[in-house]
Amino acid sequence: MAGRTLTRMARETIIAILTRNDAEWIAVFGSYARGSANPSSDIDILVRFARKKSLFSLVRIEDELARALCMKVDLVTENAVSPYLADAIYRDAVVIYDAGGLPHIFTTSLMPY
Repeated sequence: MAGRTLTRMARETIIAILTRNDAEWIAVFGSYARGSANPSSDIDILVRFARKKSLFSLVRIEDELARALCMKVDLVTENAVSPYLADAIYRDAVVIYDAGGLPHIFTTSLMPY
C-alpha cells in the first residue's frame, strides 16, 4: 500500500508561513518526502532563514505550522542538522521552495576532500 505524500495545499501553507518568517530555502524530508507517511506521521521540514531565529521564534513558527496543517511538525534549521544525520536528511530532502542558491551544507558537502 502506498503511503501519503504532501498535498499541494499543505505545500503552499508551509511556503506561505515560512516565507513570511524570512525563509530562503525549504525542504521536506522523512516519510512525507519518501511517500511513505501514514496518518500518524509527523512532517519533517528543513529550512534556512535569512536571519537567525531565537528558540522562542522557532517554537512559535513550528506551532503555527502544526496548527495550520493539523499535524505534528518537526522544524529543523539548516544550522541545527546533526552531522550524524545530515546524509540521511539530505538524501530524502525534497526542495519545495528556493529563493536562490544552494543551502550552505550542500556547498560544503560538495567540496572536494
